[in-house]
Amino acid sequence: YEPFVGGGALFLSLAPEIAFINDLNRELLAAYTCFIENDDYEKMIAKILEHERLHSEEYYYSIRDMDRESTFSERPIFEHAARLIYLNKACFNGLYRVNSKGYFNVPSGKKKHVTAYDENNFKHIRDYFKRTEVNISGADFEEAVRTCAAGDFVYFDPPYDPWEGKESFTSYSKVNFTKDDQKRLAATAKTLADRGVFVMLSNHNTEFINTLYSDFKIQVVEAKRAINSKADGRGNVEEVIITSY
Repeated sequence: YEPFVGGGALFLSLAPEIAFINDLNRELLAAYTCFIENDDYEKMIAKILEHERLHSEEYYYSIRDMDRESTFSERPIFEHAARLIYLNKACFNGLYRVNSKGYFNVPSGKKKHVTAYDENNFKHIRDYFKRTEVNISGADFEEAVRTCAAGDFVYFDPPYDPWEGKESFTSYSKVNFTKDDQKRLAATAKTLADRGVFVMLSNHNTEFINTLYSDFKIQVVEAKRAINSKADGRGNVEEVIITSY
């Protein structure tokens, strides 16, 4: 189970036979869904190739600002998926960020040419989705793990707790992830662990997080951060890997 699946780095690395992936980002879920549906998969690729062909500064901003349209949600799922993948490759540093209204607001990466369709990578992901059972949902994290049973593995990778006095990026959706949400997540993790579920979490190495998970095993790791508008916000940072086992 990955209730905050994002780019699915761990999920796709483990490639389990049965998986439950979840995220509040509807555009992201559209992309995952297109790797399952035959017709939408082909249409998504065709649309991505169209974006590559038409790419320019002006074109980037016209695609970026599509979510301001009143009929945006009515567009077919493959258009949402292709737009997400194109913007990810064409925007500044591959950043995903939205404002309080939920509008994507990352500036252009100012690339002359964009390659958004990686045939080999797409084929591997497509083959994986075809031979396994991947369940996709867009619920709150508590709902996403409701069916967990003893022996299951859950990885929580939530918006991180910000460092005191430092600017921190958590705007993956228009819904903020608060301290109370962090407390609710910790309570959910403890409930699952008591049920015999193997639980792993990632977060920043803050005093608040260490206190929340004092009953768990906590390992401090260094992680590289390349995405930040300010140079002094990039480089190595301390994170924690928290486990119930």
